[in-house]
Amino acid sequence: MSRFLAFALPATSIDEAKECIALYANKYHDARHVCWAYMIGADRLTYLSSDNGEPSGTAGKPILGQINSLGLTNVVVIVVRYFGGIKLGTSGLIVAYREAARLALEDAGTVEGREMTTMSVIFPYLAMNDVMKLVKGAPASDAVSIVSQEFDNTCRLTLSLPLDILPSMAGRLDAISGTSVECPENY
Repeated sequence: MSRFLAFALPATSIDEAKECIALYANKYHDARHVCWAYMIGADRLTYLSSDNGEPSGTAGKPILGQINSLGLTNVVVIVVRYFGGIKLGTSGLIVAYREAARLALEDAGTVEGREMTTMSVIFPYLAMNDVMKLVKGAPASDAVSIVSQEFDNTCRLTLSLPLDILPSMAGRLDAISGTSVECPENY
């Protein structure tokens, strides 16, 4: 009987996913098939899968289907198959790869993330207290942090913050007298 080993790993870029795939393909070089699928990015538009020699659509697509059914991203799932001498047939392969991927994803657990961005705040030194009170007073769940800072007659802070709170934070900072906000172009 065939033996399946499945792994779900975080990957935030195509290169990172490819590194994981290469690592496992090398580690399990003696396996008959090392099939995989990945999904990258908050928009979930970057994805790829491979049947690695299995009949078309019997491995990579079922693995990718499990990633999709859970609504996940920034993940690569690798399923290694050691052939056991009994042919499973198309439907048997689909079920086996889908189940192996599901179990790997279930076992790995999920971490909810937020898409982050940066913005700059330019303000006079006299507005320092108001700006810092707003930045430091953000709830911990909003994960606002100072990336860089310049203090002079005109001060500048570069902030890292979740994309979903950018409009409200920019509006509140912009309301402080003498303050201007520079947001990313896609905002």
